[in-house]
Amino acid sequence: MPYQAEISRSHPTAFLFVVDQSLSMQSIMSNGISKAQQVADVVNRTLFTLITRCTKAEGTRDYFEVGVLGYGGSEVRNGLQGKLAGAVLHPISRVEASPLRVDERMKKMDDGAGGLIEQSIKFPIWFDPQSEGVTPMCQAMYRAADELADWCDAHPGSYPPTVLHVTDGESTDGNPEQLAERLCQLETEDGAVLMLTLHLSTAGNDPLRFPAAESGLPDEYSKMLFRMSSPLPDRLMAIAQEEGFQVEKGSKGFIFNADVVEIVQFFDIGTRASELR
Repeated sequence: MPYQAEISRSHPTAFLFVVDQSLSMQSIMSNGISKAQQVADVVNRTLFTLITRCTKAEGTRDYFEVGVLGYGGSEVRNGLQGKLAGAVLHPISRVEASPLRVDERMKKMDDGAGGLIEQSIKFPIWFDPQSEGVTPMCQAMYRAADELADWCDAHPGSYPPTVLHVTDGESTDGNPEQLAERLCQLETEDGAVLMLTLHLSTAGNDPLRFPAAESGLPDEYSKMLFRMSSPLPDRLMAIAQEEGFQVEKGSKGFIFNADVVEIVQFFDIGTRASELR
């Protein structure tokens, strides 16, 4: 069966975050934060979580290679800058060693007496929000495929890469569906590349989480993003169920009209691949 390979330092897996950075990502969410900022915060938190999962007594083990592609305006850009700007995908230990900066954030904590207090915490930043111009999604799919084709060739025995795609707008450079299909045809011996999609729709429709059919989606664009997404492997289905989502055989890695909490859950579920060794 596919998607069963153990993840080890000799056989890592890859996570590639593909993030819409078009002008519409300036829209404000229910918590008063822009979509661009909210997604950047969750990407940074997810990178920190992945580092924590790889940290052992002797240091950080390179179970994962990770990268970020941002697309907006006329280009697809490497979302990791500074010392990480030279390549898209990096071993997780290199990411740990190379944040752009470390911010101070305030977090509400339990005070032990039934109340909450605000406490200052360190928050490493690798990925900054941007929002400009149009939505070159075809370019983004092409660039992602280019990066992951090389990775799959170099890691034939590994658990296949996972693409976590976040968008709120329609593609402005053509129909990306065929390009996404080609991306998801890339494979290792353990299976094909997984594409998980978070659609931050501005429509007022009810959210739809991990559907098995496109019939409940409101328009052709959301249906296309559904078709671009991969069916959830059994392990991710089980994790989604643990998180309280209703999934069934054939459920796809697709969330429509997600709220703030579901953005966090989407990244958490998508990056919990096979067992680490």
